[in-house]
Amino acid sequence: MTRLLSTTIAGSLPKPSWLADPAHQLAAPWVAPPEGLSEAIHDAVRLALLDQESVGIDIVTDGEQARRHYIWAFLEGLTGIDTNTTTAKLTRGERATLQNVARVVGDVARPSAVMVEALRFAQAHTRRPVKVALPGPMTLVDSTVDEYYGADPKTLAFRWAKLLNAEARALADAGASVIQFDEPCFTAFPDEVEVWGIEALEAAAAGVSCKTAVHICYSYGIPAVTEWKARNTKWDQYTAILPLLAKSSIQQVSVECAASRVDISVLAHVRDMDVLLGVIDVGTEVVETPELVAARIRAALAYVSPERLYPCTDCGLVPRSRAAALGKLWALAEGAAIARRELP
Repeated sequence: MTRLLSTTIAGSLPKPSWLADPAHQLAAPWVAPPEGLSEAIHDAVRLALLDQESVGIDIVTDGEQARRHYIWAFLEGLTGIDTNTTTAKLTRGERATLQNVARVVGDVARPSAVMVEALRFAQAHTRRPVKVALPGPMTLVDSTVDEYYGADPKTLAFRWAKLLNAEARALADAGASVIQFDEPCFTAFPDEVEVWGIEALEAAAAGVSCKTAVHICYSYGIPAVTEWKARNTKWDQYTAILPLLAKSSIQQVSVECAASRVDISVLAHVRDMDVLLGVIDVGTEVVETPELVAARIRAALAYVSPERLYPCTDCGLVPRSRAAALGKLWALAEGAAIARRELP
């Protein structure tokens, strides 16, 4: 049984410089030599777990230390995908970001489990519940170029959902506490969310035996995104999306409320779901004070019960320095502790 206001993170933590090139943020090439890469990854995972445990994070992840890229990590376990010869693509709709994306070059299949071995390693090095994040179907459509099927986005999304569902079921059977589908594209394409996005997400989560979550943010805290946030004036995407999710079979929703200017009252739409509340801004090196984190939690408690509120990071911490990330984890845990002591 988890305690009230249990803390967790969106998924990723920065990688040590002896594992991956710190000059790259979201697709950092390995610097560890091939013959020592597996050992280096395992060491990094142990450190990521220790960092989370040492400050008091309740539901942990492996920090995505084995993932060169949060989307490619899943794609690299499939056939028919090229993550080496990528192509540039404008992604994320109106907040267009030019990304190097993987290419669909043949029939895509999942010959075996992709992330189960990594989950089992993490479980062997912690006694805390372990969450695993997978890319969501809509985000996979937006973050790849289809050079093989020539299908429409909805058809492609359901193809991805079938593969994701097989992986999610395997991870749940292996003991994952939560399977989280990362869907930053939900805020980029809210109209498509209603037409087919929720349906594809539910297909990806169907029959999964552990808790299922969807992470809906405004993308990583990288310069292009923080610049867009600074000039953006429209923050009503959650108003359209959350009522739809409230009617779905997904059990948890992870939302960005620290760096965005989202009206916190929108959480009333999902008061019957578990809410992973983003109270840590991942777009800055500035470490929040525990008091600021507690204030953000208090604001959300007006709309979500403490039994359903899980203080969290806005998004992944991979773009941040290791020192800032550890400080933010500490502020998250300490801020939650302050808010917890204030509960009746």
